[in-house]
Amino acid sequence: MATQAVTRVETEQDGNGSSTRLVNIDNGGTLTDVCVIDGDEVRYTKTLTTPFDLSSCLFEGLTKAAGVVYGEPRLAALLQSTGYIRYSTTQGTNALVQRKGPRLGLLVADPTIYDRLAETPPQAELLAALVGPRWATVTIESDDDALSAELVREINDLASNGASRVVVSLGGEEGARSEARLKRLLLRLYPRQLLGAIPLLFSWELAADRDDIRRTWSSVLNAFLHPAMERFLFSTENRLRGYRTRRPLLIFRNDGGSSRVAKSAALKTYSSGPRGGLEGTRALARHYDLPHVLMVDVGGTTTDVGVVTDGAVRTHRRGDVDAAPTSFELAAITSHGVGGSSVIRLVEGQLRVGPDSVGAAPGPACFGLGGTEATITDVYLLMGILDPSTYLDGTLKLDAARSARAVTDGIAQPLGIELDEALVRMEDAYLERVAQALAAEPTLRPDTVIAAFGGAGPMTICGAARRAGVRQVLVPRTAAVFSAFGIGFSDVSQHYEQPLTATDAATAAEVAARLRERARRDMFAEGVDLDRCELSLKLVIERDGDELVEPLEQPQDVARYLRDDDVASLELSLVAPLPHVRVGAAGEVKASAAVSAGTRTVGDGEGGREGLPVYTLVEQAAGAEAEGPAVIEGPFFTMRLPDGWLFETTAAGDLLLTDQRSN
Repeated sequence: MATQAVTRVETEQDGNGSSTRLVNIDNGGTLTDVCVIDGDEVRYTKTLTTPFDLSSCLFEGLTKAAGVVYGEPRLAALLQSTGYIRYSTTQGTNALVQRKGPRLGLLVADPTIYDRLAETPPQAELLAALVGPRWATVTIESDDDALSAELVREINDLASNGASRVVVSLGGEEGARSEARLKRLLLRLYPRQLLGAIPLLFSWELAADRDDIRRTWSSVLNAFLHPAMERFLFSTENRLRGYRTRRPLLIFRNDGGSSRVAKSAALKTYSSGPRGGLEGTRALARHYDLPHVLMVDVGGTTTDVGVVTDGAVRTHRRGDVDAAPTSFELAAITSHGVGGSSVIRLVEGQLRVGPDSVGAAPGPACFGLGGTEATITDVYLLMGILDPSTYLDGTLKLDAARSARAVTDGIAQPLGIELDEALVRMEDAYLERVAQALAAEPTLRPDTVIAAFGGAGPMTICGAARRAGVRQVLVPRTAAVFSAFGIGFSDVSQHYEQPLTATDAATAAEVAARLRERARRDMFAEGVDLDRCELSLKLVIERDGDELVEPLEQPQDVARYLRDDDVASLELSLVAPLPHVRVGAAGEVKASAAVSAGTRTVGDGEGGREGLPVYTLVEQAAGAEAEGPAVIEGPFFTMRLPDGWLFETTAAGDLLLTDQRSN
């Protein structure tokens, strides 16, 4: 697919005072985006995601990006001249949604924990899908000989019942030591060459969280997601190494940080793409001094919603993944099953949008790849909003005849209505579905501004925002790849937690020293000196059912906050800054009339057609403005500007949209 420079930005400089080329990749369910930030230009491309082999679309996208940078596909030259490659993927998210992964076994000491893991119906369904009946208990109080015999019996039973991986999760005050004891016995009982056939994963090695439910769920989820991530990412890293890249591949995580493949927990890649969009949204909020921004990232399958308030991303200290509580801080992102490839069909005489999606393959009917069901992409093609020759910058020709057949057969004929009326009803159903996703956000305020992006984000956002009562929308010029762009704001980071066995200053100092030494080893593996990292130490107190978090200057400061009967942990976080991108120019601009590139005949909803002006975003000067109805063409996106909306281009080249009809 064609790639072009889409914005003028600034990259921070490396330690030698020269700018650093950055490559960011966001692997989505329908399209994979590659963003190259080189000096003051951002170039990007898109390629269809290949779910059967994610490395195929990754390297295809990189090759296309190299073609734009050099005029020919010099992939090795691009990779060798790149300072940092950051990557996010939906592989883990999709695996969990589809329940496609290994059959897990669970080994515990507490016989009640299985029922407690399934406290709610969604948790029960998830546990049944991932673990099912493959769980067993062991008696930790037994001596080594008795415990060894019990371990052999239970591990063999789990394996014979189909477990290909076993999670060991032991709770209580001695949970970590108990797991270490089991690990020692199991390594003695099962030689490594045999044990490797059924990997054992120990919960305390993933998360030093006293909460048995959170820690166990974290370990189960991580074990389920890990195999596919491991195979793909390690093979990709090795393939990149073959090109003699300057630095290892960095995996972008849901907590906003990046790390090498070997230092990245699979669980933290869950929903990492939308977190990239949130990092970009935070940069927009600060750039434009916006107090409350609602991120709306619309892809082919989902609409992901997050919040930035007063320059901070909203997070959950102990985030949930697919209804299961985890031990990790995760961005508060909600996903709704509506996107540009969501199927619009009749269900009991009513139009329903999603949650099922045709993705990239076979894709909407108009893609001509075998899809026969209608989507909003087909609707807007038939309405005339999408130009079949310019979709995705002209790299994918759309087939209107296939769209018409899908809408006629699936919607119009069953309802006994004409095609034009069917299109209006389908658009209305889609807008209502997106508006419901926006209105589901409980923190909407009068000053809320929507940041809309993703391949399908700008397309319908004005109609949905009006229904949800939001009057201002910001569409970044890099909207089509904004999650990939947002990854460029991340740094290398790690986070560590360890319980305190006592509440005195000496114990806190000892634990802090151990955490620091662990951090030093991990950062050495990342190629980073711990002394150039930004460190922060926190005290976490569990009191009256809540977690209290207090920042610490020194470990001995714990005495200020702790009571003798408190249960507490220390947390160490460290950040190694990387070169970042910045949004672009700021300041006031002089208003001028936007320049139309022509007109496009678009259905008026009543069986008629009208010629609407078409504005090409990259051709507009800063300060250009125009009123709807109109069509705006951006790089890799098309959007409908309804009647009553005004668009203005900012100094950075972004679109600020205002609903002049709203109060």
